[in-house]
Amino acid sequence: MQVDSLLLSVVVAVFNPGPDFDELIESLDSQTLGTQKFEVILCDDGSDEATRDRLDQVASARSNVRVLTLAHTGWPGTPRNHGIDAARGEYVFFADQDDWLFDGALQHLYDYASRHSSDVVVGRVVGIGRSIPRQIFRSDIPHARLGEDPLLELLTPHKLFRVSFLRENDIRFPDGRVRLEDHLFVMRAYFSAQTISILATHPCYAWVKRKGSASSSRIDPATYFPHLEALLDLVEANTEPGAVRDTLLRHWYRGKILKRLDAPRLIRYPDEYRARFLAVVTPIARERFGQGVEDGLPFALRVRSALLRAGRHDALLHLAEFETSLECDAEATSARWSRTGKLTLTLDVRVLRNDGQDAFVFSHDSATAAGPEPEAADATTYIWLPPESIGRDVLPREALDATRDLRADRVELFLQDGEQDTERRVPGRAARDLAPAVLAIDPLHVFSRRNPSEGGPLTVRVRHAGWTFRTALRADPLVLREVRPSPLLAGRRCSLVLRSDGALELHRDWPGGKFRDLLARATRRVARLVRRAAPPRTGRAHS
Repeated sequence: MQVDSLLLSVVVAVFNPGPDFDELIESLDSQTLGTQKFEVILCDDGSDEATRDRLDQVASARSNVRVLTLAHTGWPGTPRNHGIDAARGEYVFFADQDDWLFDGALQHLYDYASRHSSDVVVGRVVGIGRSIPRQIFRSDIPHARLGEDPLLELLTPHKLFRVSFLRENDIRFPDGRVRLEDHLFVMRAYFSAQTISILATHPCYAWVKRKGSASSSRIDPATYFPHLEALLDLVEANTEPGAVRDTLLRHWYRGKILKRLDAPRLIRYPDEYRARFLAVVTPIARERFGQGVEDGLPFALRVRSALLRAGRHDALLHLAEFETSLECDAEATSARWSRTGKLTLTLDVRVLRNDGQDAFVFSHDSATAAGPEPEAADATTYIWLPPESIGRDVLPREALDATRDLRADRVELFLQDGEQDTERRVPGRAARDLAPAVLAIDPLHVFSRRNPSEGGPLTVRVRHAGWTFRTALRADPLVLREVRPSPLLAGRRCSLVLRSDGALELHRDWPGGKFRDLLARATRRVARLVRRAAPPRTGRAHS
């Protein structure tokens, strides 16, 4: 191999890998970037003899693979650092031993980095058995900005880094057993980089969730959160007080503390563990996350944060019990076809406690309102009146102000396809009001060549005051009597099917193979209507 021609080094920290390791090697063998252009460095963290033999066999069969035999550390940081030191490529990519790369990933990453002179490239990650935040990979961002673009959504090290950039800025993984070591490494790179790029158009890395992974285990608060504070120190050392710092700090406050205090987890924690956890995180919440951090949280998390910072652990548990008692009900009260060929559904959506009472009661004051949008017609301030057990006596007014989140209420429809075991959002504008919520279904968009589904049950996703709910859409049998064939589709239409349990299903009534004819017929019909409605032409206009 010609060392001076290497474009890229792939560094893999290895310790006694299982059979999944073969998938990684096979994916590297399948790369479109020629083997003379990239190398693979297997950093063996003191594996057993059988693994050493296995790695030697992999390397001996491939001219671009080499093995670094290292003393055991039990953590991936030190092996990865050896990989940085040994890398001979212009860029380095970090992969895990039980994941794999998509065909062409290295070529796409390198080409994108070269085109934009990137120090860091965040290539599209696809979750296998795990969810990946959608926001980060919505579009390519050649020059992403920290605090503005969604760079914090995925802080794993599975990225492309310029080797000289890492070395010149002494950016390394922490040695030893350090929690959040990936976050520390990536954030140091983000703060030092001139150009950070997001490549969303090509899937690059398959991040696989394996059974028994360390991320699924319960943390020890006493040993975990000092590492979180080291990360917060890094953020504060590289930012000035203000909106950007608050945005960055909010990411970890929300994901590493408040998320671990959500209703299912908090109730499930043993009493002893819950007490230890809260004893550790309460002073951190008070000292490290100011009002600016809390103000940017969704309403439900602002309430949780206020109770935590006030030390009201009893009220936190009551809040969790309240949240688990919530139920959402969505009923279609009317269904009709419009003249444009859309099926319009009117829904009555309610969020209730399990005793049938309304979950959220608000007081409202128009006289003192100061809405976030001056042009907003409704400047009313809505203050939540929670059950007394949740700490109404200690929660400040700003923590109970749900105005901003109520303005973001949304009701959306989702169609489940039982045959393909998929669910997708029904295209169209989301409703802003819960009662009534008016939604239009356009069959030409719901059932298209890209979506060959024949239909299935309808579910409703509701966002109300910062809480999110999902429920099946149901209806009274009388509602279906209003449904008539669509005039635009010349008698062909979707059908609503009412199941015995009251749930609604949406199906298409035309064969999938005739869709193209149906679309053409509808298009011609619209064109004729437009021509008839157009005024007669009286002459050519002159400028």
